[in-house]
Amino acid sequence: MASQESLPLRRLKEFQPLNRLTDDQLVLLASRAERRSHGPGQRVLERGVRDGLDYFLVTGKVELESVDGRKTVIEAETDKALNPIARLQPRMYEVTAVKPCEFLVVEQDVLNQLLRAAPVAQVEMDSGESHDGGESEEHHLLMEFYAELRSNQLKLPSVPDVAWKVRRMVDRDDTTADQVASAVSADPAMAAKLVRACNSPLYRGFSDVRNVRESVIRLGMRTTRQLVTVFSMREVFKSRHPSLQQEIEKLWRHSREVAALCWVLADHATRLNPEEALLAGLLHDIGVVPILVQAEHHVNLFADDTNLQNAISELRADVGTAVLESWSFPPSFVDAVRHAEDWDYESREPEPQLVDVVIVAQLHAMIGSSQNEGLPSFDEVPAYRRLGNLELNASRSLELLTEARARVDEVQQLLSTR
Repeated sequence: MASQESLPLRRLKEFQPLNRLTDDQLVLLASRAERRSHGPGQRVLERGVRDGLDYFLVTGKVELESVDGRKTVIEAETDKALNPIARLQPRMYEVTAVKPCEFLVVEQDVLNQLLRAAPVAQVEMDSGESHDGGESEEHHLLMEFYAELRSNQLKLPSVPDVAWKVRRMVDRDDTTADQVASAVSADPAMAAKLVRACNSPLYRGFSDVRNVRESVIRLGMRTTRQLVTVFSMREVFKSRHPSLQQEIEKLWRHSREVAALCWVLADHATRLNPEEALLAGLLHDIGVVPILVQAEHHVNLFADDTNLQNAISELRADVGTAVLESWSFPPSFVDAVRHAEDWDYESREPEPQLVDVVIVAQLHAMIGSSQNEGLPSFDEVPAYRRLGNLELNASRSLELLTEARARVDEVQQLLSTR
């Protein structure tokens, strides 16, 4: 059922990326948008459809089901409902109403045109002045770049085959260790890394393991799944272009450092699985990879490194979220990528989440680096206060990581293997 009633501007500004638009643009958007209602059990979106529309959940609750049967519930006015529902096209999820739902439905082309003309208040170009009218060539190109992302013209990396197979196998209840070992062994380089990891100081038992099957049994299915994905990520952080590869290598080193800190923080300060935290840390900047690749096609915009860094800052969370959604990763990983540099973010869950660990690890990694300008103090960061099992404060936190330096180095070594 459709309704032409428009939402108040205050409500529209709660959605991303609608919050980038001016009031005048929002009024124009509302006049072109449609309100649609669905009753419980009704199908909202079909998997595989390419309709060129964005659906923003205004009220109610929906269930998303991926091609492998994994289900996610999204409720209106929560963090998960800030962005369009199942926005990648063709649709990767089947969406069904759980409660009576109302959506704001917007044509992507219309929204992209408005975004191209929107002011970018956060971005400062060469002159050091913020743009308020969107008149400059740099601003126009940046909005065009953002529109490419939203209309799925930006090429997203795919999950390496062995990681995809192992993740899907472990998600099934009837999979055996022999089957997982067989899938890993199909990639000899991955098999060698898994055995080497199992015999490293992090996982070593009373005796060394000799093959993949023994490694899977010792590590367990869940840890095996996470480590295989971790090791496969090295392939994603690669480029054939020497100048681009230099930037991606720098990104990989930073991601590796954050991942190692995540492992230690999760192990010492939470009940979270350390390997999941390790993977979340490694993926926290995954959105930067396709941005760097796409930047090759926008030489005028990115000839100046300042413009490139501004674009990365502006787009990394949106692109990273799109990557993990396309890989069918659980919402906890998507949240960690979306809010990795959102120092004010506070999860509504009572227990510490992956996003908390990633934010705190990021802070530690940036201290003393060229990125430390403007960082908040530890006690101002909600995620830091949420890692409460150790009653962390700044001095205790640094003390912990100093004590765990050897463990951080071990994890770094694990991620360094080619």
